[in-house]
Amino acid sequence: MSHYTALLDANVLYPAPLRDLFLQLAVTDLFKAKWTADIHSEWIEALMRNEPERDRPALERTRDLMDTATRDSLVTGYEALIDTLSLPDPDDRHVLAAAIVGRCDVIVTQNLKDFPEAALAPFEIEAQHPHLSLAPGVLCGAVRKVRARLLKPPYSVEEYLATLTRQGLVATVGELQSFADLL
Repeated sequence: MSHYTALLDANVLYPAPLRDLFLQLAVTDLFKAKWTADIHSEWIEALMRNEPERDRPALERTRDLMDTATRDSLVTGYEALIDTLSLPDPDDRHVLAAAIVGRCDVIVTQNLKDFPEAALAPFEIEAQHPHLSLAPGVLCGAVRKVRARLLKPPYSVEEYLATLTRQGLVATVGELQSFADLL
């Protein structure tokens, strides 16, 4: 089991393609995934705001499945630390507090500017864009499993890689292109 621990920000869990891929990688024990009830609330509320036709109970079921499918993922007991932290966006302090309490190595986020290196360094935590530069075999296996679950509609390798590109994983897709036969 990996000891490398990543706190996944709401903006990484919001889009289903990223959420599915990161969760699949987490269950392979390539890294330990962490999040909080507040982070769950953030991505669910954002989806409901942007797509009001979404079925809230289905999203809550996804949340519950995430919590049970990944070992020790839900960080609690970080709330008292929030007010002691300083970040450019005060609304992101709960993310850093959870990363500290969860003993995370990295915060995976689309908003790197909200987690400056100087603010994270005292806690030995980094912020990283959700670029996946991992063991190619494990990454290809995870992509293959996620694609196999996409049945309505099914996705070709090219369609799935285009979806990941739209989610901002341009460099990851560039690396995956050479392994297309394995996806």
